[in-house]
Formats: sequence, structure tokens, C-alpha cells
Amino acid sequence: MATSLQNYLSRLSRHVRGMDWALLLAVFGLVLLGLAAIYSVELSQDAAEFVHVKKQIAALLLGVGVFLFVVPSNYRLFQNYALILYLVCLSLLIGVLMFGETVRGATGWYVLGPVSFQPVEFIKIALIIGLSTYFARRGKRAFDLRTFFESGVITFLPILFVLMQPDFGSASILLGIWAFFLLYAGIPWRYVMALACTGTGLFVLGWNFFFADYQRARILTFLDPSIDPLGEGYNVTQAIIAVGSGRWLGSGLGFGTQSQLKFLPESQTDFIFAVVAEELGFVGVMLLLGAFVLVLYRLFRQARQATDDFTAYLLLGIATVFFLQFFVNVGMNLGLFPVTGIGLPFVSYGGSSLVVMLILFAIAQSIATRNRS
Repeated sequence: MATSLQNYLSRLSRHVRGMDWALLLAVFGLVLLGLAAIYSVELSQDAAEFVHVKKQIAALLLGVGVFLFVVPSNYRLFQNYALILYLVCLSLLIGVLMFGETVRGATGWYVLGPVSFQPVEFIKIALIIGLSTYFARRGKRAFDLRTFFESGVITFLPILFVLMQPDFGSASILLGIWAFFLLYAGIPWRYVMALACTGTGLFVLGWNFFFADYQRARILTFLDPSIDPLGEGYNVTQAIIAVGSGRWLGSGLGFGTQSQLKFLPESQTDFIFAVVAEELGFVGVMLLLGAFVLVLYRLFRQARQATDDFTAYLLLGIATVFFLQFFVNVGMNLGLFPVTGIGLPFVSYGGSSLVVMLILFAIAQSIATRNRS
């Protein structure tokens, strides 16, 4: 037992020294910024017991524990267990429709006493690994119709069950992951057009059969916020006001009028970017954007240096998730996209999301340490 622990600590020490420290610093900064913003929002609560801060720290500690386990491990083993991981996560998605709790209109939570989690967050890991394995084993052969449909089946099975919750935002992220993988794999333009038509058809299908009333209202309000200025349009309007009022240095942490006076709804999750913009101003926003740019740059740099297809696809998939969630969340806060409930990676409140983001980050660091060794 002692020998095994010593061997593990030795491997961990060796891999920690080989980590991408620029990537680590950027993610560490984003996590701290998120905790500060969540703490600031909770200052305005009637009984400021900082429950959300405590839960986020608990999720962070769990994520760090998983991180310390994954980093010294051989990430290539994921390729061997890709199918099992995919089926397990898919089963959790199906099970949540029958046994899950409904939160804000979506049946997507398992609640086990004080612990709750969203299986849709974990299917992101399974889908990235599954598609990376599929495209890596496909090799260098030309992109064909079989590749398009087989990879589509892998993607659309979880999307179907996510739409049944219904959770349009997460479904769009899963679809985006597949779309980026197709671009990485060199999809011909005729397939791009077919994909666009399929996406349009799925949107029409979702609008008529899957979208909840509040989701339709969010899209209509996005197109014209004046339709419901005190209802669905209220969130976006208040977020834009918060972002615009931050100016250069912001109002100060804990002194934002929109968040502290509770004008800004969902300020710890969907609209945490607006909290950062209002309270830390342009400087805080640039720090946040700079950290994300650094994360994406380091991941794409690793992908270019990868010596095998599975590693390259895995890194590109991880970068895609970070980019899509960042892009959609910031767009929501600026009124550029409909409000879909997508959080800001590493920053927004949410235990399941934070743990999954840290797992993806751990996989990237595991790749970095092995490429440097």
C-alpha cells in the first residue's frame, strides 16, 4: 500500500512538473474570478450564508481530486473505453427523464440527498472521446457519406434525449461539437449544406414538438425584446444595462446595482459575465477574455503538436466545448444570442459543469505532460 502510494506520488510529481503552466494559470484565474463573482452576488442575499459559494468550493475540491487522478494517468486509455463511457452517459441521460428532478422547466437533474448532478454535462466528455476515437480510427481516408452518417448517429442519440428534457442550450452545444469535428475532419461543402438543412429541419421539429413555451418565448424575445420587456425580455435588458454600466473599472466587487439590488436575474449562472462587467468594468472583462484566449491558444497549440490523430481530435474537442460555451454565454449577456441557460466555463455557478470542465482540463494537462516527457 505504501509502495503504491509512493509510486503514485512520484508519477504525480513528475507530471505536475511537465504541465502547461500558462494553461493552468489561465484556468486558475477563471475559477477565482468565478468564485469572487458568486461571492459578490451572495452579499445581496437576505441571509448571506454563502451557500452557493460553499457548494462551488465543494465542487472545486472534487474537481481538483479528479484532476490529480487524471493528470498522471494515460489519457490514451480513454480510447479503449470510449464505447463503455458513451453508453453509461447515454443511459444516465435516458434515466434522468424517468427519475430526474425538474428544475426551471427541464427534467435534467439527479438529486441524491444533498448531492445533485446533470448527466448532460458528462455526455460532453463521452461525446468528445467517442468522436475522437471514431475519427482517429477512420484514419486518413477521404471523407464520405458513411463517415457523415455514422458520426451523426453517435451525436444525435444523446441530442434526442437532451431535447426531451427539454434542454435546447445543451443540445446546441452537442450539435456544435459534432459540427466542429466535421470541419476538423475535412467535410466537403456539399455535406455542409446538407448539415445546414438538417439543422434547419431539427429546429423546426424542435419548435413544434420539443421546445417548451419558455424556450419559444426566449427566441422570440431575442428577435424583439420589446415583445415582453417585463417578462422574457427583462433578463437580456438588465444584462445589457449591467454590462454597459461597468465602464473602465466597474463599480467594485459587491457594489453592482444590477446584481446587488436583484435587478439582474440568474446572476450567478447565465448572466455572471454581466456581473463581472458591471463590478470589475472593462479591465475585468479584458482579464476574463484574455484568460479564455490563452486557454484556447494553448489547446490549439498542443493540437498542432500532437503526434497522433486521437490526441489531436481530443484536444480540438476540448477546445471546442470551452469556445462554444464561452461564445454562447457572452453572446447571451450582450443580447446577441437567445438565453439558453449555457454557463460560462469555470466561472458560472454549477457543480456539475465545474467538475466536467476540470476533467476536460485535466485530460489536456495529461496530454501536455506526456508530450513534454
